[in-house]
Amino acid sequence: MVSTTRPLLPGITAVRVALGLACLGLAALAPAAEAAGLMRLRRTDRVLPSSGDPVWALQLELPGEPLRSYAALAGRADRQQADRHRLGSRSPLPPGHYRVSEIVSLAGSDDLPVELGRISWIGLEPQFPTDRRALGIHLDPSAGHGSESGTDGCIGMIHADDLLTLTALLQQHGVSELEVLP
Repeated sequence: MVSTTRPLLPGITAVRVALGLACLGLAALAPAAEAAGLMRLRRTDRVLPSSGDPVWALQLELPGEPLRSYAALAGRADRQQADRHRLGSRSPLPPGHYRVSEIVSLAGSDDLPVELGRISWIGLEPQFPTDRRALGIHLDPSAGHGSESGTDGCIGMIHADDLLTLTALLQQHGVSELEVLP
């Protein structure tokens, strides 16, 4: 059990995270000491040929380092034009600014849905009014493979190695912000 109340991110303490994750039976990944950098999500012109899902670029900007870009899905292929603020729309995240609320290892969490990828969960909190809830970044294990390809509204990483790398870099550099572009 974590006994410190040092802020991990604005408004989130180690005790709060540890208690919340303990209720879920999950372990939090260690936070970085200081925040720097930014993630951006933008739609590309690419499409997964097998499923028709548009490919989004999740970019990571770190001071003094080259721009990193990871292929991801956001929402379902047939829901890209749906109301992005409506709960249950299965559309991409609404444009705007988000804060990383938690980074959680999902390894060994066999009771969670397979579509969460069971690697890690990067929770996202919108910094604007919206009906959308439970947003985050996770692996989409069905990317490009049939009717389960895409997400119900989260950012679904296409490649597991990219999610592992992103998780490590967010923690190492303390990145806590995401901007979703229209």
